[in-house]
Amino acid sequence: MSSVRSVKAKKKCCKSTPRCKSCPVVLKRLADAGFATRESKKRYLFGAKVPKKALTRARAV
Repeated sequence: MSSVRSVKAKKKCCKSTPRCKSCPVVLKRLADAGFATRESKKRYLFGAKVPKKALTRARAV
């Protein structure tokens, strides 16, 4: 059984350092890297656990 996780992006990016995990910029970067798929305008689906290095790179400003 695969565990698919759905994450809802925040309405607007707060531009803090590092960016938060529900920031739309971080979710788009993870989708571009192949770790997530975009379901709708603000929803992203994650199939497997995102590696820590990929999350760190996506959250960097």
